[in-house]
Amino acid sequence: MADQTSDSTSSPALVSVSSPPAPKKEISSPVDSKLTELSESRAELLNRIQNLKQDLQSWRGKLDTQVKVYREELSGLKKTLNLEVEQLREEFKDLKTTLSQQQDDVSASLKSLGLQDNSKDSKEQMDKGGDATEEKVEARSSDDNVKEAEH
Repeated sequence: MADQTSDSTSSPALVSVSSPPAPKKEISSPVDSKLTELSESRAELLNRIQNLKQDLQSWRGKLDTQVKVYREELSGLKKTLNLEVEQLREEFKDLKTTLSQQQDDVSASLKSLGLQDNSKDSKEQMDKGGDATEEKVEARSSDDNVKEAEH
């Protein structure tokens, strides 16, 4: 483009020596104005592209930062949740132990009074129910760990 503008400016000087200047100036003037207009338009478009690239880089940086913050928050929440689940497991184990002990105490008291011990059957049912509940909790926990490992 720079060559065209220098050719168009040097061309009228050569033509003006051999022909009348009025018609050539009218022709070269619209071409010069169009070239100037196109150059300005090109410069504006390049400037807009640069601004858009900068905006995109800024947006990506902000998005990366936000994702990092969310991941850290989720990691903290996961750790907290795992601790709470572990505490609940311990509490359920303690509760199961306490209930079993109480049931044994009641059975011993009934035996000492000479009454029939029907509580052994209920204790076995309770143990089976407690084991099933504990297995469900462990299965859910392992499923959660598998899902986390996939992500």
